[in-house]
Amino acid sequence: MRRTRGTAAVLGTVAGALLLSGCGAEDLPLAGVRLGADGVPHALIRPCGDDGYQSPSLDGRPGAAEGGPVTTGWDVRKEKLSGDAEFPLFSPPAGWKARHRGEQRLLPKHEYTLAFGHYITGDSYNGIVEFSTEQIAALKPGQVWADDKAMSLGEFEKLAEDSC
Repeated sequence: MRRTRGTAAVLGTVAGALLLSGCGAEDLPLAGVRLGADGVPHALIRPCGDDGYQSPSLDGRPGAAEGGPVTTGWDVRKEKLSGDAEFPLFSPPAGWKARHRGEQRLLPKHEYTLAFGHYITGDSYNGIVEFSTEQIAALKPGQVWADDKAMSLGEFEKLAEDSC
C-alpha cells in the first residue's frame, strides 16, 4: 500500500512537470519586416485567419558581440487586436497606444525581435521575426525579411498562410 502511494506521487509529479513544460506557445514565421518605397522599414503582422492577438512588441539591443539590455523599440499591452497589420516599424497604429523606449530608428549593430502572441489553451503561438539592422538595410525593393532570410512579399504571405 505504501509503495502504491509513493509510485502514484512520483507519477503525479512527473506528469505535472511534463504538462507544465509542454504547454509553451509555438513560434511561427507570422511577422516580417520590409522596406517601404521611401526606405522606411515596415512591420508586417499576419495572425492565422481571424485569430485575435495581443502584446505586439519590438525589442532592439546591441548585437551579440556587444551584449546588453534592450535599448530601443516599443511594446503594446492591448489584448484584443485582430487582422493583418502593416505599419512603419517604429510607429505602431495610434490606437494601440504603444509605449516607446530609446531612439525610434534602426541603430547600427543592433539585433531586433518583432513579435506578437495568440494565447488560447492548446492553440497558442507567437508570430516572431528576428533581424539585424544590416539585414534590413540589405533588402532589395519588394523583399521581406522573415524566417531568417530575405524573400518576396508573395513568398512571405504564403509562408505565413502555410504556417497556420
